[in-house]
Amino acid sequence: MIKIDLITGFLGAGKTTFLKKYANFLIRKGMNIGILENDYGAVNVDMMLLQDLMGDHCELEMVAGGCHRDCHRRRFKSKLIAMGMCGYDRVLVEPSGIYDVDEFFDVLHEEPLDQWYEIGNVIAIVDAKLEADLSEEAEYLLASEVADAGCVVMSKSQEASEAEIAETIRHLNRAMETARCSRRFGFESMETVRCGRKFGSEAMETAQCGCQSGSDVIVGDWNLFTESDFERILSCGYRNESFQKRSAEDERFSSVYFMNVRMSEDELGAAVGRIFMDEACGNVFRIKGFLRVPGADAQKEDTWVQLNATRSEITLSPIQIGQEVLIVIGERLNEKVIQAQLGIL
Repeated sequence: MIKIDLITGFLGAGKTTFLKKYANFLIRKGMNIGILENDYGAVNVDMMLLQDLMGDHCELEMVAGGCHRDCHRRRFKSKLIAMGMCGYDRVLVEPSGIYDVDEFFDVLHEEPLDQWYEIGNVIAIVDAKLEADLSEEAEYLLASEVADAGCVVMSKSQEASEAEIAETIRHLNRAMETARCSRRFGFESMETVRCGRKFGSEAMETAQCGCQSGSDVIVGDWNLFTESDFERILSCGYRNESFQKRSAEDERFSSVYFMNVRMSEDELGAAVGRIFMDEACGNVFRIKGFLRVPGADAQKEDTWVQLNATRSEITLSPIQIGQEVLIVIGERLNEKVIQAQLGIL
């Protein structure tokens, strides 16, 4: 049977960045892998960011959204059926940051997928500086994404203080409690594998450098992860936890798309900042996409910049190739106000 892993996490947590590192680890082990980008949006920006993984041992597939949940689920199942015939050793699924994890489990228990696939791992990516004030709907999604995870991998932990990381774990536990899930995360059972950093637990032991991990939490700079660190993630598995479900009618998340946006990097950064600050735009969680930067003169080719923005951080970085699109994701979005802030008339 084909092992299949789900890499989940809230909007902007860093799923795609982690996926690239995890996929490269599997390729180094000699595995043939398939990656399924599974997004509710009609345009999949993250697919563009994974192009350099493509080769003899890795293929990329996509489920395009832009339809209702039942339609999206049928597309997801159909794509997995097609991928099941490709001879992969492992399939990695990266869903949207507003994905109901139960869909993953439910689809894989349907025929014929239950005969072809075996669930390997559920890996939840959580920002080490998780935003404190989330809506009830966002808290529920956070809880649903971490409840069944075999391990929680903290992103950007090298940029966070010990207090911020501890508060993030307390936040996860509050989300678990609100969702009436008995699972809890904590430092008490953690042991340091290859990291001198301590988090106040006298039971920890110090070795050299790498990740700090426990039974279900991994904290460390991803750039320092060793093969052993990734081996531990590869064997993390998943949990079967129960929690209080919300009905689909309670969902308020949406996304709006803007094609062919033309402005300078400074103008884009300023516009994105205004969108996050302007409550009339809605409760914006993430803005991502690409910007084409014209060459300095006719002799120089245009270049591309990738935008990845959350309320706490706006990042513009060079990228080899992109697509002229900006995507705004959040709750109760007002497209007209967002357009105005972007200067699109």
